[in-house]
Amino acid sequence: MTYEATVEFKFDATYTHTYGSFLDADDYIPEEHYLITAAAADLTAKQYFKLFEKFMLCVGMTPASIRSGAMSLVFNDYTNEEDQRKVCNEYELTMDEDLDNKFKEWVKRDEEVKRLQEEIETASKFVDSANGVA
Repeated sequence: MTYEATVEFKFDATYTHTYGSFLDADDYIPEEHYLITAAAADLTAKQYFKLFEKFMLCVGMTPASIRSGAMSLVFNDYTNEEDQRKVCNEYELTMDEDLDNKFKEWVKRDEEVKRLQEEIETASKFVDSANGVA
């Protein structure tokens, strides 16, 4: 058995200039038609999002708006926190709720680095004095 599938995104727009409008007619194309077609039999979820990203760019969305929309699918009140944390782990993100603990970890790490540097300086001075270096 053979399975074939396609997905299509279609956008049609027309613009009719009305005189007296504050918009300049040169700012708009009078007619636009976009058709994006892809073989869909084996597309992954990431490939579908990439395809839809191209479509949204064609119809005038900004990359920042597209990213914001995609992230709103993950980080909203209706998404299970466990699923949100899985995404955070996959992309090395920190949730706001975890920032306080991260900060405490950084402070401990910085204190440990400072302590080790002091030990190295002390050992270096001891070695220098043992070797007669002033």
